[in-house]
Amino acid sequence: MKESNRISKEIKSELRDFIGQYIDLDSKDPSSRTTIVKTSSPFNIRSLEENAIADGFDSFNLINLKRINDIQRINKFFNAVNHLLPLGGYHVGCVESYLLRHQRIHRKFPPVIRQIYYLFDFIFKRIFPKLKLTQKLYFFIAHGRNRALSKAEALGRVVSCGFEILDDRAVDGLIYFVARKTGEPIRDKNPSYGPLYKMPRVGKDGKIIGVYKFRTMHPYSEYLQDYVIRKNGYSEIGKPADDFRLTSWGASMRKLWLDELPQLLNVLKGEMKLVGIRPVSQRFLEEYPEDMKKLRLKHKPGCVPPYVALLKQEVSEYIESERTYLNEKEANPYTTDTKYFFKAVYNILSNKIRSS
Repeated sequence: MKESNRISKEIKSELRDFIGQYIDLDSKDPSSRTTIVKTSSPFNIRSLEENAIADGFDSFNLINLKRINDIQRINKFFNAVNHLLPLGGYHVGCVESYLLRHQRIHRKFPPVIRQIYYLFDFIFKRIFPKLKLTQKLYFFIAHGRNRALSKAEALGRVVSCGFEILDDRAVDGLIYFVARKTGEPIRDKNPSYGPLYKMPRVGKDGKIIGVYKFRTMHPYSEYLQDYVIRKNGYSEIGKPADDFRLTSWGASMRKLWLDELPQLLNVLKGEMKLVGIRPVSQRFLEEYPEDMKKLRLKHKPGCVPPYVALLKQEVSEYIESERTYLNEKEANPYTTDTKYFFKAVYNILSNKIRSS
């Protein structure tokens, strides 16, 4: 308890106000405990669990002031936190995002050294931990300390381990997050890090298909869609607004529509066709009117969606563009796709429409 009190002094007023929106740090409830630690060890978390069970607490929250960057086995650690907390229990953690890391390096080193450090940091502390050929070397040398992480990967890992992100805030060079336990860890043993990514999307008859795209987002981003939409809503073109999951090179690929090219693999597999309704997630399908949900489930999704041909890219417009297309498709099944394809190609080449 003395250790917890000592560490609690590190919580400055801005951070305390942020956490206080979700956890009563001054609670006197004898059946509830909020423990503050600074650890990267799952063993220490398991020890807390044994003490909580022995003391008979009904409610338990955990605040960890150790950066995720310094945890060797991140998912294993969060799985231990999940096991510690009751359903609905809160976990507060922090991470130095890659953007904040760059800002720190920028302040610390002169320009020439800074560029060399950036390159080394990216290769050794960001790429090496993710490649099977270099993982062991990285962990042998660095022991997982000071790893370079994106905000999306850090928060996505938390969600994959059975939590819901409620909020995040940058304080003193770190991003702090508040998460609530909602269930058991998903235990994804093969997270996608490669350039080609398969997204779960709703296909014909409601079947979930894996739609191929070139990766434009950070790893574990797929777990954060609900959080980003809840926090920022949709943009005018129907994609999550202010999406921090998007990489810089990914934004460039989207502008040139290059990220869509692998969907041709889905066409070859018979899951999609060249022109058709946009393949959407189960989450986004709920935004559609009921009659459109039933209508679009009768058709395969396509690589070139109707809104590209009809220049109707805002959310309400492209839902209506799909309605227009599907009505035409049912009336003229053999000529509609050809007409929409050439209209879409013209609009893209003449820069009348953008991918993101």
